[in-house]
Amino acid sequence: MLDVALFMSNAARLKAVLEQGPASAHYAALLALLAASLLLQLAIGVLLAVIARLNLNEVGNQWRLNQLNNAATTLVFITVVVNIFITAFGAHKTGFQAARASRAPA
Repeated sequence: MLDVALFMSNAARLKAVLEQGPASAHYAALLALLAASLLLQLAIGVLLAVIARLNLNEVGNQWRLNQLNNAATTLVFITVVVNIFITAFGAHKTGFQAARASRAPA
């Protein structure tokens, strides 16, 4: 569920970056980082689905599952690092969108 929440957060940040347009600071970097993060998350999801389908009790699958698990762990670590950079560069709503959101009734 945390992966889904991160995926939705990155999609919302991507929307905010696209709304700000290329004139905003760090536009290209944020766009690239967000795209990389979303693609990594999709790859992790597919990888975990493959891992879930294989039977760990079969001795022939154990080496392959270990390698797939190591790959998934590595991709998760890379995703965390990419998202740290996304947060550092910041992708927040500014201008009209931020003003409209702050005036919206709760």
